[in-house]
Amino acid sequence: MYLPALLRLLPIVTLGVLPVPYQDELEPPTGNADTTASSPLRLGNLTPYKQAPPVEGVAAYLPDDCAVDQVMLLHRHGSRGPGHELSLIQGLAQKIGNASEVIANLTLPENLQFLKQGYVTTLQAAKLTSVGRRQLFEHGVDFLFRYPHLHAETFVAGNEDRVIESSHWFGEGYLGLNASKATFITLPDTGNNWIRPTNGCPAWNDNYKHATEQGDIWGKKYIPSITQRLSVLLPGVNLSDDDTLGALYACAYDLAAYNSSPWCNVFLPTEFTSFDYESDLVMDGAFGYTLKPSTFGPMLGSLYVNKLIERFQNNTGDAKPMYLEFGHDSTITFAMAAIGLAEDKPPLSPDAMNPSRKWRTSDQVPFAANMVWERFTCKKSFNGPQIRMVLNEQTFPLDTCAKTAEDKAYGTCSLANFVAANKFSTNIKYGDKFWKDTCHITGARDVLVKQSPF
Repeated sequence: MYLPALLRLLPIVTLGVLPVPYQDELEPPTGNADTTASSPLRLGNLTPYKQAPPVEGVAAYLPDDCAVDQVMLLHRHGSRGPGHELSLIQGLAQKIGNASEVIANLTLPENLQFLKQGYVTTLQAAKLTSVGRRQLFEHGVDFLFRYPHLHAETFVAGNEDRVIESSHWFGEGYLGLNASKATFITLPDTGNNWIRPTNGCPAWNDNYKHATEQGDIWGKKYIPSITQRLSVLLPGVNLSDDDTLGALYACAYDLAAYNSSPWCNVFLPTEFTSFDYESDLVMDGAFGYTLKPSTFGPMLGSLYVNKLIERFQNNTGDAKPMYLEFGHDSTITFAMAAIGLAEDKPPLSPDAMNPSRKWRTSDQVPFAANMVWERFTCKKSFNGPQIRMVLNEQTFPLDTCAKTAEDKAYGTCSLANFVAANKFSTNIKYGDKFWKDTCHITGARDVLVKQSPF
């Protein structure tokens, strides 16, 4: 099923290995130029994989006298097809098809000329795409080069098809012909699940709905104006706000499936900026700091943080030098919330956009996002074991535990300070009173709840 030969059938994808400009730095689109996965579009958590922008003042590399001795990878699945958004995209395609005679007689600008030939979608719901497969394969190859002195042959994935398949494609890239000897493990859908912690928290399924409501409030601020603008260009087509949203999703998911979309040339930079912010609102509200109550997101992320600390400290006596695990954007955002990274004060709000916000899903959790935790020791530069986090190929500073000038310069902190700064997580155990009270669990058994659409 997971054959390297299949890669010859996949379209060539250029993964973002160099920093790209922010969307709000771009000029408005003027034509129907091809928009590819190396595009600088910012589409929230639906952004094609790209390297994160460097953090000013933080070194990209450790000092020469330092050596990494333990690595933990948490990798989001690759680009996938749409979930609940598919009906919006299909509705848009039907609307365009029904208006074909009207469109044929319109004088259209260059970036809408593609509508003369119609728009037909063949997107498949929620499955890993060929673009996503290649992302994971190439990331597996790159990871081998990044840590040639460490090795692993066990791949752990959350229990979802696109996540499991992603782990296999990464394994093909990482191990090559030796992938047949690898061990692929699917983490059971039990409550004590650091990849999908919501499985053991029934209350989350109701609370995250607040996030979609916040997104809807913001959507009502910018979607109608886009609909009005496009309706002037497409009189007689009778576009609705749902069609406009469907076109934005068509841009994102066409890129995810085909590496190209004519719809990405239809929207203005400010419109993409609003779409990007809507994703930030929803992801923050579903998995981050504005999930209610305020301790909810950090509590769910504590499962992963505790797993990190357990391995860093070798509490079980059998810690491995490398862990390769695969999950979702939510896994990464829960962990960041538990540690206190990228927190905005005041919190994100649908009332107004914060252009200097720290919470940036397009940088932090694009498709195929990868969070890498390193433990390292140095001969002179640092004393004792140290911790660093590399998010999408850039050092992400651990401000919550940084104490020294060296910590701030390299984005690091000591293992001891990392543990001390995460008392919130270490004081929580799955199934304890705080967990049960927050999750509204009345019994002692694990509870499996409906998975989110993210």
